[in-house]
Amino acid sequence: MKINCIAIDDEPLALDIIKAYCTKVPFLNLLNTFTNALDTLEYLREYTVDLMFLDIQMEELTGIQLLNSMHQKPYVILTTAYDNFALQGFELDVVDYMLKPISFERFVRGVNKVCERMQKESAEPVTEKNDSLPVSDSKEHTYFFVKTETRIEKVETSDVMYVEGMGDYWRIVTKNRRIMTLMNAKRIEDMLREPQFCRVHKSYFVAIDKIEFVERKHIKIGEEHIPISDTYQKNFFDLIEKRKMA
Repeated sequence: MKINCIAIDDEPLALDIIKAYCTKVPFLNLLNTFTNALDTLEYLREYTVDLMFLDIQMEELTGIQLLNSMHQKPYVILTTAYDNFALQGFELDVVDYMLKPISFERFVRGVNKVCERMQKESAEPVTEKNDSLPVSDSKEHTYFFVKTETRIEKVETSDVMYVEGMGDYWRIVTKNRRIMTLMNAKRIEDMLREPQFCRVHKSYFVAIDKIEFVERKHIKIGEEHIPISDTYQKNFFDLIEKRKMA
């Protein structure tokens, strides 16, 4: 697998280091480098890349502002001399956050994370997800953390009833609380995996064991009536069928 990447940094020496490191990693294909975010945006209008190595502190447009302006983002590794942007990186779903000066060993760890995520996502089409282990069978998936406006909160996976998309935010609903978090759908899907959870609509993930009943194309959980869209109904009803009594 080849990962096509670009690097953006207003320090020529930092770009030279990224270039040198990329040549040492067989699966990286460095397509171009840029010293500012505006030239990067112009390039991305015409070309598709898998990965960006992105500096944060740049003139005219910072790396964070660049990411906020993009509707579709490639995988991103932030490269910076400052450690106070880590939470913003978390909100923007970057793969890694590397502090300068970056050693080659640290660089390799970062690009391996990208490689692993790409392999995982390409290996998990909807039609194969029923083979996944229940979330409760894996210790690493019994809870997860999400960032709210003021803090990072721990959520027990078994407490989740459903998750609702609301614009750029997701509302995680449990029996006792509702948590708003800024996160993309893929990260939600990674945390709420089948067969314990199922996506039933572009805006909804539900906990299978919290379903009270299914009527036509709606699911009743607590006080909520959740729609089942055509895109996800076959996978959902296949999952339900496996749990029906003879």
